[in-house]
Amino acid sequence: MTLVAGADLAKGQWAVVVLADGRFQRALRAASLIQLHPQARGFALLGVDIPIGLPEAGTDWPRPADLEARALLGRRRATIFLTPPRPVMLCQDYAAANRRHVELTDKGLSRQTWGLRDGIVQAADLTEKGAALVEVHPELSFRAMKGAPVLAPKTSWSGQMERRALLRAQGIELPDEPGDAGLAAPDDLLDAAAAAWSAWRVARGTAQVVPAGAAGCGVEQRGVIWY
Repeated sequence: MTLVAGADLAKGQWAVVVLADGRFQRALRAASLIQLHPQARGFALLGVDIPIGLPEAGTDWPRPADLEARALLGRRRATIFLTPPRPVMLCQDYAAANRRHVELTDKGLSRQTWGLRDGIVQAADLTEKGAALVEVHPELSFRAMKGAPVLAPKTSWSGQMERRALLRAQGIELPDEPGDAGLAAPDDLLDAAAAAWSAWRVARGTAQVVPAGAAGCGVEQRGVIWY
């Protein structure tokens, strides 16, 4: 039996869905990625909806992966934010990070992106220690399931029902009562399930990747998004 998991960060907590051979096994919540270390949990792979592999400076910003992901999502392109350069994430507060981002890119840094800093740092720490993590993006995952972007917002009733149906069609049946994980927002749990689906595809060797030029790369490759 092969276990993979997907994790989505929201409001300082990770919503997590675990699949066993591609089928739902359990859902949980975690305060940090350290608690989800793949080797400790027995996961073959952990897909995280967080950037892994930051641009080193403004000259390599934005990442090709972010631009190609936006192109694939069309009207849903705004769900992909442009990953900040590494020096920005090394700042200790938002004001300093925003100034540094402007210096490097001529663009301001959104507070929403800054809010992901802890998750980005946690993912970097784990990958540098050799943990089996891959970067994924739920909207790309749902696009792959459907064959086109899911246009209804994930916070809407229609959007959530469509995403749940897409997961069900892939053999991932989310229970009505997922235990403590049920305290997570519905869209976060759906995103975690989509992240797990992409991790399962990576584990099986059937996943796609952006940028397209990175096709055939291994899971150790950084700066790519799997789906």
